[in-house]
Amino acid sequence: MTQDNRKPLDKPEANGWHWQTNILHTDTQLPAGFSAMPVPVARASTVVFPDLAAMRSLDWKNDSQWRYGLHATPTSMELMRRLAALEGGKHCLLFPSGLSAISNVYFGLIKSGDDVLIPDNAYGPNRDHGDWLAQAWGITVRYYDPMIGEGIGELIQPNTKLIWLEAPGSVTMEVPDIPAIARVARERGVLTAIDNTYSAGLAFRPFDHGVDISVQALTKYQSGGSDILMGGVVTIDDDIHHRLKQARMRLGVGVSADDCSLVLRSLGNLQLRFEAHDRSAMTLATWLGTRHEIAAVLHPAFEDCPGYQNFRRDFTGAGGLFSVVFDERYSQAQIDAFIEGLRLFKIGFSWGGAHSLALPYRVPSMRTATPWPHKGGLVRFYVGLEDVRDLQADIEASLKAHLVA
Repeated sequence: MTQDNRKPLDKPEANGWHWQTNILHTDTQLPAGFSAMPVPVARASTVVFPDLAAMRSLDWKNDSQWRYGLHATPTSMELMRRLAALEGGKHCLLFPSGLSAISNVYFGLIKSGDDVLIPDNAYGPNRDHGDWLAQAWGITVRYYDPMIGEGIGELIQPNTKLIWLEAPGSVTMEVPDIPAIARVARERGVLTAIDNTYSAGLAFRPFDHGVDISVQALTKYQSGGSDILMGGVVTIDDDIHHRLKQARMRLGVGVSADDCSLVLRSLGNLQLRFEAHDRSAMTLATWLGTRHEIAAVLHPAFEDCPGYQNFRRDFTGAGGLFSVVFDERYSQAQIDAFIEGLRLFKIGFSWGGAHSLALPYRVPSMRTATPWPHKGGLVRFYVGLEDVRDLQADIEASLKAHLVA
């Protein structure tokens, strides 16, 4: 016989369970009297019910009930509450990215046979999503002049169910007359949804101007660290919220409590960061307007930017994003060399973090409803939190090195 060298099992503890069982079945609560500033991170897939009656009484429309970690935990619910309050809304839903939030608006509100209107200056992936739905799902998508204002009424058809807005356009910076478009849409029974990422919910409050749905890429300013992907949809109407919530449930999308915690941590300094980006961007945009290499500066706070009056009326700030159009005598190859010659401005999509970015865009290929009036190449700058004097010196050095007429 071989000797059995296995150790005997631990003796049961006072409650009658062994150590391994007690490790798993804990009822840990925050001790009375403990308080701290950070929101606790509640990670969960399974949510435990006190009894079967509680489980059977669940109502998916009731946001105060805990059902499953995919739908909400105390951490994500606190983030949703704060984001809704930031924009003056009532409800918020979270998504794995800004594009996922846009997708949910489509799937929650649009069906085969419906018509959607999208501004010609919309975020590129939104256009792609609309085109995909038109090709594969039997809806119609039409693009309109973002400066159309109340003229949007002439485009509304009996089957038009949704009008997208973007203010300003995240590349070309036009600022539409949102109240006029929203008013006409509401009179005709058409829902409006705005991509409000540019303003971070701070500089523009869409529900004060008649918009039904606000979508943001929380990946950007709310994160602030260039390390989180997340999107949000804020609404004030219960029925719209329930339609979007049901679509979210059916699509099975969710966000992690850890990511929610990081965004919650960043919200405390969101306004300070946004204002710092705004100041530095205004400084650089004003200086670039004096440069002979630049034919136009596209910044919504500048009087010659389309929709400037709308911006002055409806917005309280601009953040760190603007574009410039180079003089047409410079080739795309020269403009590309200028971008690659920058040391502090990195090449990358998105914005909202601490680091500055620069990207070229071929705008004529991005528009179908309105002609692009400029002939030179466009570069979009995102101004981060570096010292603006260093950013200006970086741009100036690369202009001198690569843009020789």
